[in-house]
Amino acid sequence: MEPQTASQVQVMGIDAGGTMTDTFFVRADGRFVVGKAQSNPDDESLAIFESSQDALKHWQRSVNDVYPELVTGVYSGTAMLNRVVQRKGLEVGLICNRGFEQVHSMGRAIQSYLGYALEERIHLNTHRYDQPLVPISRTRGVTERTDVQGEIVIELRENEVRKAVRELVEAGAKAIVICFLQSHKNATSELRARDVCREELKRLGVDIPVFASVDYYPSRKESHRMNTTVLEAYAAEPSRQTLKKVSDRFKKNGAHFDLRVMATHGGTISWKAKELARTIVSGPIGGVIGSKLLGEALGYDNIACSDIGGTSFDMALITKGNFAIASDPDMARLVLSLPLVAMDSVGAGAGSFVRLDPYSGSIKLGPDSAGYRVGTCWADSGLDTVTVSDCHVVLGYLNPTNFLGGAIKLDVERAREHLKAQIADPLGLKVEDAAAGVIELLDLNLRDYLRATISAKGYNPAEFVCFSYGGAGPVHTYGYTEGLNFRDVVVPAWAAGFSAFGCACADFEYRYDKSVDLALPHLASDDEKVDACKIIQSAWAQLASKVIDEFVINGFKPEDVLLRPGYRMQYMGQLNDLEITSPVSSATTAADWDQIVAAFENTYGRVYASSARSPELGFSVTTAIMRGLVATQKPGLPEDLDGGPAPPDSARLGTRPFYRHKKWAKATIWKMEALQAGNHIVGPAIIESDATTFVVPTGFETTLDKHRLFHLKEVARKTDKEWPE
Repeated sequence: MEPQTASQVQVMGIDAGGTMTDTFFVRADGRFVVGKAQSNPDDESLAIFESSQDALKHWQRSVNDVYPELVTGVYSGTAMLNRVVQRKGLEVGLICNRGFEQVHSMGRAIQSYLGYALEERIHLNTHRYDQPLVPISRTRGVTERTDVQGEIVIELRENEVRKAVRELVEAGAKAIVICFLQSHKNATSELRARDVCREELKRLGVDIPVFASVDYYPSRKESHRMNTTVLEAYAAEPSRQTLKKVSDRFKKNGAHFDLRVMATHGGTISWKAKELARTIVSGPIGGVIGSKLLGEALGYDNIACSDIGGTSFDMALITKGNFAIASDPDMARLVLSLPLVAMDSVGAGAGSFVRLDPYSGSIKLGPDSAGYRVGTCWADSGLDTVTVSDCHVVLGYLNPTNFLGGAIKLDVERAREHLKAQIADPLGLKVEDAAAGVIELLDLNLRDYLRATISAKGYNPAEFVCFSYGGAGPVHTYGYTEGLNFRDVVVPAWAAGFSAFGCACADFEYRYDKSVDLALPHLASDDEKVDACKIIQSAWAQLASKVIDEFVINGFKPEDVLLRPGYRMQYMGQLNDLEITSPVSSATTAADWDQIVAAFENTYGRVYASSARSPELGFSVTTAIMRGLVATQKPGLPEDLDGGPAPPDSARLGTRPFYRHKKWAKATIWKMEALQAGNHIVGPAIIESDATTFVVPTGFETTLDKHRLFHLKEVARKTDKEWPE
């Protein structure tokens, strides 16, 4: 345990996952500490408090002592997403164009199979429609029509809007959403409908919020825009209360900072932000942001980010130092208009349930998870279905007396009994072989998924460094990276809190997008280029005003804000556009347009191939983007003194039986915190901390560098006889 120090604790990152809540504290001298506690769905603020206590005890500090020192606190979590999945949101009323009342409940065709595996799509669940967030009973159509050019061809009937408001209030609506066709081209009708709604609500003496889609997401694709605005009312407003509770607990313990939340685009925003739906999925994104910062510090351009928690395996690619942003992603089986860091997820984690398929007799993993209840190995879990964690315990991967630093005691025999009855006996296997088979199957699935994701984008794993993190990442790193020949495999000592670390690395940033329709031929005249610049500049000016307004709400002056314009562009006739940070701060001249085009072509060549560029098709700008950020305190990387290749005796905790490849071996157990920079460890070994376990099996070795990053390497394969037991 490190003694108390005078160095101020400056930054706190929080990752409130479905299974565990992680906190990450950084001091002014760059030293950091990670804490972990079981998530508490009923009171997230309590889980954060307990996790903070767990972290700060390593510095012999208390929460009441440290919270007043903090400059920055950043939250990420899954509460909003869970609220949508479980359909436990606010009762929302929807006003749309007459004749289009079914748009939301019908959804897009893609929504019928989102989230299902291929075999399920082919057979059973090809057409499953979820309960809509807004039922038809709380949907009203009003007369209005704006054409595709943005011309109003039928004026808004205001009397119908007033009637709709009265009916929706009577039907129990606690918020009203307005979304009209083509409003991104001309917002007049929608904004007038919003004002009329507010007037009528005031007359009725009813105080409920009104959300016009153009105030939030002025983008094409009305179903995406409608879903996202509905989400803002349905889930974001209730989540704001959760965040207020978290913020209030901080204040109660002496904190002075304003709580920030990780947003889908990779920046952080205040919990008071207008567009809170942008925080619907934030935990895994923190890991990508942390990986980018770490990659920049270490000189890695291409990084495969892999995050395993209790519930899912999330991965993203950083290529040439940048991650991709998806403009219309899907989330919770809804298509949305949100900028989202491009990620892929599989419902397979350490808490995933393990079952036998009743038809084929084969092992099936997940997609459901035990969450914070771990597995049958925890007597108080109330579970009777085997999980991946039960297999870890049986095989000797996890220390049953030191899970969560000893807060939870795991019962090996209980796990063995359940594994025997549910998996081993039906398959005619020994318990250890059944458990090992589950782990190998999980590792194989993740490895194939990782390889396919990289290959599908036209890359080779040998061009990438793999970062492995999450509470369960280090347990499986060797398994899902084996044979892929990554340039390097890196496991941070703070892997369990890496997403929380990423949150602490993120800029305080607001972002607004707006659809534009702009197309120019390859050989456009200078006058045409200037006209195009005027359209982009006008959109940027509108968005900049909205960005600055958000910062003003948080007590910043407009001059404090650094504005970064951007855009999405594609070759005319193509379906996929790319997001580009603008090379010019404002667009006014033909030369500015040429720079905008050149930046797109360079990016296109990097993402696809230089030979695939097709300027002769002409260029189309689909979206204007404005990001605003203010400087924030970020964590630095530790710089430890070299302690040589031999680990200190104080780090050795003994040995533990460890099962792999149909044989037991004695694995040396090491205490992670006691290892020093330069220490070299050859498998079989298990490196333990309170928050995670790093498995180094036979055939692998690892070295700890000065930044407290473990580098895992496969060594030349030898026969079993040559390996010490």
